[in-house]
Amino acid sequence: MSTLIFVNLPVSDLDRAVAFYEAIGGRKNPQFSDDTAACIVVSETIHVMLLTHAKFMQFSPRPIADVRSAVQALFCLSADSREAVDALVGKVDAAGGKADPTPADDYGFMYGRSYEDPDGHLWQVMWMDVAAMPAKPEMASA
Repeated sequence: MSTLIFVNLPVSDLDRAVAFYEAIGGRKNPQFSDDTAACIVVSETIHVMLLTHAKFMQFSPRPIADVRSAVQALFCLSADSREAVDALVGKVDAAGGKADPTPADDYGFMYGRSYEDPDGHLWQVMWMDVAAMPAKPEMASA
């Protein structure tokens, strides 16, 4: 069996968060969802657990980070093409998030864009052509 990843995110409004992730292509798994949490299936191996603040605090004694003013983590999803990157990020604003909070990365062999969900969690979507990648890529620093 493949290793699964469950990214657990605290959200201020569970219904809004579920609507956002479904609008950009996720699928809610009702088996692992209730009125305090929702499991969003991104792929066969990637799941996003959206947890109310009270539910999230059951798993950690630390305070919930304000992700609008500090970086908690940076999540990155792969895409099959440059067009797939643009298609996913293109859904974000209409779904209630913010597209491109950071500049796009375009190195020819690698292309990526970013988005924020309604709670401010940062995501990147990247496409890479490994065959076209230079032996030692000289990528500009951010």
